[in-house]
Amino acid sequence: QLQLVESGGGLVQPGGSLRLSCAASGSSLDDYAVGWFRQAPGKEQERVSCTSSSDGSTVYADSVKGRFTISRDSARNTVYLQMSSLKPEDTGDYRCVADDLVYGNCPGMGYWGQGTQVSVSS
Repeated sequence: QLQLVESGGGLVQPGGSLRLSCAASGSSLDDYAVGWFRQAPGKEQERVSCTSSSDGSTVYADSVKGRFTISRDSARNTVYLQMSSLKPEDTGDYRCVADDLVYGNCPGMGYWGQGTQVSVSS
Protein backbone atom coordinates (compact mmCIF):
# COMPACT_ATOMS: atom_id res chain seq x y z
CA GLN A 1 0.00 0.00 0.00
CA LEU A 2 1.28 3.43 -0.90
CA GLN A 3 2.40 5.56 2.03
CA LEU A 4 3.42 9.20 1.87
CA VAL A 5 5.55 11.22 4.28
CA GLU A 6 6.06 14.96 3.95
CA SER A 7 9.07 16.83 5.27
CA GLY A 8 10.89 20.12 4.82
CA GLY A 9 8.50 22.53 6.47
CA GLY A 10 9.59 25.15 8.91
CA LEU A 11 9.65 28.81 9.80
CA VAL A 12 10.92 31.20 7.16
CA GLN A 13 10.87 34.96 6.69
CA PRO A 14 8.92 36.56 3.84
CA GLY A 15 10.91 36.34 0.63
CA GLY A 16 12.63 33.17 1.74
CA SER A 17 12.53 29.67 0.28
CA LEU A 18 11.71 26.15 1.37
CA ARG A 19 11.67 22.81 -0.38
CA LEU A 20 9.05 20.31 0.70
CA SER A 21 9.47 16.60 0.07
CA CYS A 22 6.84 13.92 -0.36
CA ALA A 23 8.56 10.57 0.04
CA ALA A 24 6.66 7.47 -0.99
CA SER A 25 6.97 3.86 0.03
CA GLY A 26 5.10 0.70 -0.81
CA SER A 27 4.72 1.58 -4.47
CA SER A 28 6.33 3.65 -7.20
CA LEU A 29 5.15 7.23 -7.11
CA ASP A 30 5.71 7.36 -10.86
CA ASP A 31 2.47 5.41 -11.21
CA TYR A 32 0.47 8.18 -9.56
CA ALA A 33 -0.57 11.72 -10.14
CA VAL A 34 0.62 13.75 -7.17
CA GLY A 35 -0.59 17.01 -5.72
CA TRP A 36 0.23 19.39 -2.92
CA PHE A 37 -2.57 20.88 -0.85
CA ARG A 38 -2.40 23.36 1.96
CA GLN A 39 -4.72 24.60 4.66
CA ALA A 40 -4.38 27.60 6.92
CA PRO A 41 -6.31 27.88 10.19
CA GLY A 42 -9.89 28.85 9.50
CA LYS A 43 -9.41 28.54 5.75
CA GLU A 44 -10.58 26.03 3.20
CA GLN A 45 -8.10 23.52 1.88
CA GLU A 46 -6.40 24.84 -1.26
CA ARG A 47 -4.86 22.96 -4.14
CA VAL A 48 -1.35 24.33 -4.59
CA SER A 49 0.13 22.26 -7.40
CA CYS A 50 -0.20 18.90 -9.17
CA THR A 51 1.81 16.79 -11.55
CA SER A 52 0.54 13.97 -13.71
CA SER A 53 1.89 10.45 -13.80
CA SER A 54 1.89 10.08 -17.58
CA ASP A 55 3.80 13.03 -19.00
CA GLY A 56 4.77 15.16 -16.02
CA SER A 57 2.34 17.95 -16.85
CA THR A 58 1.92 20.40 -14.00
CA VAL A 59 -0.69 22.79 -12.71
CA TYR A 60 -0.40 25.58 -10.16
CA ALA A 61 -2.76 27.71 -8.20
CA ASP A 62 -2.74 31.30 -9.44
CA SER A 63 -1.51 32.40 -6.05
CA VAL A 64 1.76 30.46 -6.40
CA LYS A 65 2.50 30.60 -10.13
CA GLY A 66 6.03 31.76 -10.80
CA ARG A 67 7.07 31.12 -7.21
CA PHE A 68 6.51 27.38 -6.65
CA THR A 69 7.75 24.43 -8.69
CA ILE A 70 6.65 20.82 -8.40
CA SER A 71 9.03 18.10 -9.55
CA ARG A 72 9.74 14.38 -9.32
CA ASP A 73 12.85 12.42 -8.44
CA SER A 74 11.95 8.94 -9.58
CA ALA A 75 15.15 7.38 -8.22
CA ARG A 76 14.24 8.56 -4.74
CA ASN A 77 10.51 7.93 -5.19
CA THR A 78 9.91 11.49 -4.09
CA VAL A 79 7.98 14.53 -5.27
CA TYR A 80 9.17 17.98 -4.28
CA LEU A 81 7.61 21.38 -3.96
CA GLN A 82 10.18 24.14 -4.27
CA MET A 83 8.78 27.32 -2.78
CA SER A 84 10.42 30.68 -3.35
CA SER A 85 9.54 34.30 -2.63
CA LEU A 86 7.39 33.09 0.22
CA LYS A 87 4.62 35.29 1.56
CA PRO A 88 2.82 35.23 4.90
CA GLU A 89 -0.28 33.98 3.10
CA ASP A 90 1.66 30.84 2.13
CA THR A 91 1.51 29.78 5.77
CA GLY A 92 -0.33 26.54 6.34
CA ASP A 93 -0.23 22.80 6.75
CA TYR A 94 1.03 21.26 3.51
CA ARG A 95 0.06 17.73 2.56
CA CYS A 96 0.82 15.66 -0.51
CA VAL A 97 -1.80 13.52 -2.19
CA ALA A 98 -1.42 10.71 -4.71
CA ASP A 99 -3.85 8.68 -6.76
CA ASP A 100 -3.83 6.67 -9.95
CA LEU A 101 -7.10 8.38 -10.82
CA VAL A 102 -6.35 11.69 -12.51
CA TYR A 103 -8.51 14.75 -12.95
CA GLY A 104 -6.94 17.50 -15.02
CA ASN A 105 -3.39 16.44 -14.06
CA CYS A 106 -4.36 16.31 -10.39
CA PRO A 107 -4.88 13.16 -8.34
CA GLY A 108 -8.00 11.90 -6.76
CA MET A 109 -8.01 11.86 -2.97
CA GLY A 110 -6.71 8.34 -2.56
CA TYR A 111 -3.55 8.60 -0.47
CA TRP A 112 -2.52 11.39 1.90
CA GLY A 113 0.55 12.20 3.89
CA GLN A 114 0.44 13.47 7.46
CA GLY A 115 1.44 17.02 6.59
CA THR A 116 4.27 19.43 7.25
CA GLN A 117 3.86 22.92 8.66
CA VAL A 118 5.05 25.97 6.77
CA SER A 119 5.12 29.28 8.63
CA VAL A 120 6.08 32.48 6.85
CA SER A 121 6.53 35.35 9.25
CA SER A 122 8.89 38.18 10.01
